[in-house]
Amino acid sequence: MSNIIILAAIILYLGMVVWIGVICSKKNSDVGDFYLGGRKLGPVVTAMSAEASDMSSYLLMGVPGLAYLTGLADATWTAIGLALGTYLNWLIVAKKIRLYSHGYQAITLPDYFSKRFGDDKHVITLISAALIVIFFIPYTASGFAACGKLFNSLLGFDYHAAMIVSAVVIVLYCTMGGFLAASTSDLVQSIIMTFALAVVVIFGIVQAGGMGAVLDNAKALPGYLDMFHTHIAETNTSGDYGFFKIVSTLAWGLGYFGMPHILLRFMAIEDENKLKISRRIATVWVFISLIVATGIGVIGLTLSKNGIIDTLTGSESETIIVKISHYLSTFNPVAAFIAGIILAGILAATMSTADSQLLAASSAISQNLAVEVLHINMSKKTSMLVARLTVVVISVISIFFALDPTSSVFKIVSFAWAGFGAAFGPVVLCSLFWKRANKYGIISGMIAGGAMIFIWKFGIAKLGGIFAVYELLPAFIFATLVIIVVSLATGKPSKEVMDKFEEVKNMSK
Repeated sequence: MSNIIILAAIILYLGMVVWIGVICSKKNSDVGDFYLGGRKLGPVVTAMSAEASDMSSYLLMGVPGLAYLTGLADATWTAIGLALGTYLNWLIVAKKIRLYSHGYQAITLPDYFSKRFGDDKHVITLISAALIVIFFIPYTASGFAACGKLFNSLLGFDYHAAMIVSAVVIVLYCTMGGFLAASTSDLVQSIIMTFALAVVVIFGIVQAGGMGAVLDNAKALPGYLDMFHTHIAETNTSGDYGFFKIVSTLAWGLGYFGMPHILLRFMAIEDENKLKISRRIATVWVFISLIVATGIGVIGLTLSKNGIIDTLTGSESETIIVKISHYLSTFNPVAAFIAGIILAGILAATMSTADSQLLAASSAISQNLAVEVLHINMSKKTSMLVARLTVVVISVISIFFALDPTSSVFKIVSFAWAGFGAAFGPVVLCSLFWKRANKYGIISGMIAGGAMIFIWKFGIAKLGGIFAVYELLPAFIFATLVIIVVSLATGKPSKEVMDKFEEVKNMSK
């Protein structure tokens, strides 16, 4: 009976987001509306849709699972890096990229890069669009995988069937309502995610016997509560969490400067002067949510020790909230419905990122590649059709990437996050703050950042020691240096590019 009630709550949620897509579809008159919502987002929607699309299933599955297995160090240093990155991104990038993208009349990130650096041949557009597709497909796939894991571990549904159904729902409201539907649903989804975190942490503490019992259990595990050591569950020992590991973990925050789906929210706000409100809301929400998510992992371990939920290993640890919710559902029908809402929160976390990623990847293909690079002329109606079909095609490809049910959500998100952070982060910062950067430096830096992610991850990092750091940090630094060196070595940008930059800069004052 409890499973039926849970399923009813989830279906109710899925129906709601599809309904949002139907309503928003009536407000899309062209691709500018479809991909950027006509720059009409309010401060609250901007803040919460940016953070909901940012946190994804990583918040409700990745962070608790990481804390459950290894203790506080990894999850907490990551959370600190993300919180700092969130704040700095809103503080120094948000307003400028809103004004600059509007000044250059750009509705996508590749389009902005190309116009900002005077790339008439659209080489920057081609490379940045290709990188968006390369890194967003596995990122989107991780979201689909999270949905499949949710239904499989809770209700025993076939992983592949559940994953495909979830993908279909996301595609439905994305293809109908576009960016506005994604942003509006993200606001609703952030509320559900907040509710899920709050209920799970309170219920978990009560069932574990109070915070005292939770802390006593954690203290008994070597390195579990130590910020400079990590717990090794397989051997019940501790390992060092040294300076280089801390720095590389904090480097998660660098990724924010290059996230297309977050930067698009900045570009879409109606009034840039209200971004201060958005920044405050977003930073507080992220900070509290990450603390609570880490705490759920610690609480979940106590519940496992007490036999209330099963002991989880490997990627199974990412289903900790699912297990706690399932236990809650056994109490009574009301508890089962609440559990259903919590699980809808996991879906919300997943869908709020997947929808934004789909739209960003779709715009890279249908707008940046087809229109700007290949110069295919399309009517307004045809452009909208192509945009929607591209969402469908990318979703199908992402489904194939998500076929492996044992894949780790955390690891996939970690790699894709690094890719965007290194390839686009330095480019975004240079485009806003360094007039002297030229298109040759930008092209070189973009390629260098994306390539170094693969080189470091699958090559250099295997040397161990100081090289075993999160690939985002060395790749970000390398890409920045390449932009500077190549820009200085190849001469100043043209007078037209410099004058346009000054014109847009003055417009933003």
